[in-house]
Amino acid sequence: MKKIFLVAFCSMNLIFIEAQKHEFLNYPKFNDADLSKQKSALDENAPAEILFKSLHFSIDNNTGNLVKKAFYRVKIYDKDKAEDWLNLEIPLYQSGSDQETISRVKAFTYNLENGTSVATKVDKSSKYKSKESKYVSITKFAFPNVKNGSVIEYQYEVTSPFLYVVPEIMIETDTPSLYTEYVLDSPSNIAYNVNYTGFLTPKYREVDERMMYGMNYRTYRFGFENVKGFKTEKFVNNDRNYRTKIGAELHSTNFRELKLYSSSWEQIKQRLYENEDFGGELKKTRLAKDNMPANISGISGEIEKANAVFDYVKNTFTWNKDRGIYTEYGIKKMLETKTGNAAEINLFLVMMLREAGIKADPLTISTVSNGFINIASPNVSNMNFVIAAVQTKDGFHLYDATSKQSSIDQLPPRDWNQFGILMNKDKVQQLSMINAKTSFTYLTAEAKINTDGSISGTYSDKDTGTYAIFAKESYDDNAEKYKKQYKDNFAIDFTNIDSKVHENGDFESTMKFSSENLIDRIGKKMIINPMLFLNKNSNEFDQTEERKYLIDFTSPFTRIKKIVLEIPEGYAIEEMPKNKKIVTDDKEIEYSYIAEQKGNRIEVISTTKVKSPTYEKEYYPAFKQIWGVASKQENQVISLVKKQ
Repeated sequence: MKKIFLVAFCSMNLIFIEAQKHEFLNYPKFNDADLSKQKSALDENAPAEILFKSLHFSIDNNTGNLVKKAFYRVKIYDKDKAEDWLNLEIPLYQSGSDQETISRVKAFTYNLENGTSVATKVDKSSKYKSKESKYVSITKFAFPNVKNGSVIEYQYEVTSPFLYVVPEIMIETDTPSLYTEYVLDSPSNIAYNVNYTGFLTPKYREVDERMMYGMNYRTYRFGFENVKGFKTEKFVNNDRNYRTKIGAELHSTNFRELKLYSSSWEQIKQRLYENEDFGGELKKTRLAKDNMPANISGISGEIEKANAVFDYVKNTFTWNKDRGIYTEYGIKKMLETKTGNAAEINLFLVMMLREAGIKADPLTISTVSNGFINIASPNVSNMNFVIAAVQTKDGFHLYDATSKQSSIDQLPPRDWNQFGILMNKDKVQQLSMINAKTSFTYLTAEAKINTDGSISGTYSDKDTGTYAIFAKESYDDNAEKYKKQYKDNFAIDFTNIDSKVHENGDFESTMKFSSENLIDRIGKKMIINPMLFLNKNSNEFDQTEERKYLIDFTSPFTRIKKIVLEIPEGYAIEEMPKNKKIVTDDKEIEYSYIAEQKGNRIEVISTTKVKSPTYEKEYYPAFKQIWGVASKQENQVISLVKKQ
């Protein structure tokens, strides 16, 4: 059976307080007083508040199925800012003939009308299903008659044949919660690893053995009161890694014999190689041999040969955006259609590299949006992507052929998530993944100041490396929205915007611009910031409370802003801006501002250098200081005085 749950878990040791006497799974009756609440006591600005949230997972002893029961009651304070709560989506998984089913769906919207609570039931006609992929369909419905002050309530039950992973539940969400509970009941002969991540301590906790449903069960029960909405921080790629959440993975079953599922990475590797959609595909070496380009055999250098194989695969096949470590339709089908999921493309890359005589293995990873891999609790569900790792004399080199702009050790931003698990057939190994290649951003404006106080010129925005891949992906998602960002961000009239990928993988957007709002005229003087619209208006490191989390830029970077400004004839510069350079003692962070007059032109170059992709939170004050200096420098102005 395909393992279709792609959930990453982290765990940490916590000391829990003793459980107070508390009754779990006791859904409170609807209280009319909730309709009169004007704001949340946990956060007066919250657009919504969870009044009661219960997630109950249990193994049905008669059928052996996993039963998921959910109950939510949510207060809406500002429906325009609470859109996520106005529609409900319930994913249902399937694999082969096995599939999940949903039942006992009840959903209501409560409103106060003439002092009396009125319930509006969700009509069956508002429910519909959509097919998201081969393995996932989503049941959706919209809540009717939602107003500011409404309370929405829903409950449902999902029956699942897939015991492997109990879905991860987020305790800390963006919405504050008065009460949230998580319950897992499992027969004693079906053991789970319960993974707890985060810093919150449950007020109520029960973990014990008891008689339930006529037999011995192991139960895990956690209850949380007055959980505030999670506060995000800037420069964090995936704050899910830091939120309190609970999930469970199947560890073992004991039906006359003990069977382990998540005991070691070595066992997981063995199961992967036994799986027809992973190891079974890697055995089809004939496919690699029959598709090897003729020129590969003539390349002598190991890295040069690996790069040539990689270029062939990434340029020949197109990723269909589906992630996963298992093939969906198979590599043979991909060879026919020239399109495949991540596993089909990158497992074929591994096959091709091996056929070319290069030592290559699959590296299973968890992408940034999927969260960190939980090394302490090995499970295949931790991972949702596979790339290729090539071992040479100087170490490992990484390749991901799902991106046309990718190159050796130059991976898409989604891949850089600390580490991966190398699935060598003889030995499993954890590989650290550090993006050491610097991404460059070049922001270049060449402009002319006209005597009427207007400015016109050209502007170029070029990215290299990881940032170029990110920019291209944003462009591919929505080209019009990508181009519109320039006008939105700078409030400048840009025209003839042209975005393209260069042959070396750089991504550049060029355009023309004009503005009548960049110059202030005072008598015979023109006052202007020579940075034009590229000045740093604020300090992005503006957090007043203490930093909690890692500072993550995905890539080391150098950002260069260059402005060449032509002064109109008959004008002179009264005073030039002051130059500045600041650098940390360890040379990790550097900023410089240089302004020079060259004939009738002013040239300003602002350079920011950050030498590592991530920094511990203790670096926050240093970034705050340097970004503050940059903001001050880039808001200097010059005066142009008309000559007598």
